[in-house]
Amino acid sequence: MNWDFEKIDIHELLPQQPPFVMVDKLLHFDERVTTTAFEVRADNIFVDNDILNACALAENIAQTCATRLGFVNKYILKRAIQLGFIGSIRNMEVLRTPSVGEQLTTTIVVREEIMGLTLVDATIKSGEDTIVTSEMKIALSDIEMQN
Repeated sequence: MNWDFEKIDIHELLPQQPPFVMVDKLLHFDERVTTTAFEVRADNIFVDNDILNACALAENIAQTCATRLGFVNKYILKRAIQLGFIGSIRNMEVLRTPSVGEQLTTTIVVREEIMGLTLVDATIKSGEDTIVTSEMKIALSDIEMQN
């Protein structure tokens, strides 16, 4: 099925709400790969001296996972958005932290899904430069968000 990702309001896919939203839009979704975009803005709660800190980068990866799950729930399974939690972060390498104005592209690749746990490999890029790589495990909750 062809999806028009430009028409999707990211806030409908995420349990997080402003000012804690660390993704702006969904760029790509398929069974294994999800990609989101995010612009680093000066008013972001994780920006200090025009630099986005590493905690925000981990949250950006987690919210890319949440975007994937939200998309599956809303558009494929036709159900409410589920809450998920970071189960673990492994091998996170922050090559550099981005500055205000940078456009980040975050891609997750699902390695495994079993019993409510999803293991992904994640990459954050600014332009062509890879700035973060990581593995993340997301645990799903039975709690659903009401819109």
